[in-house]
Amino acid sequence: MCLIFTCGEHTFRKEVEGYEGLVCRCYNCGNYSGSVIKSHPWFTFCFIPVIPLSIKGYEDISCRICNFQQPLEHRQDVQAMRRGADGNPGVPLQHQPPGAPAQGLPQGWGQKAPEPNQPMQYR
Repeated sequence: MCLIFTCGEHTFRKEVEGYEGLVCRCYNCGNYSGSVIKSHPWFTFCFIPVIPLSIKGYEDISCRICNFQQPLEHRQDVQAMRRGADGNPGVPLQHQPPGAPAQGLPQGWGQKAPEPNQPMQYR
């Protein structure tokens, strides 16, 4: 009788709350393909997760192109972009004082916004 058992490791990954959809620059390859991922490694026996290898898990910035991973605590630029509880990003994309009113319509719209569901007009 021959019994074969397999042992190994499997890592469960998910996006960190507050950093969903955030894309940052990878310091290894230079591409903007890094995302904040929380990893939970487990010891597996016959492909069944049995023992967690980390209690809290690891929060890393993981590149989707070169698979480089860097701990989140070493990237203050990414930590500053964390979304707050109200859903607003921590760092505004354009420099505006908090609570400042809108500057009007975006440039190029003339004096009024385009009408919804109207056909395109080429002049």
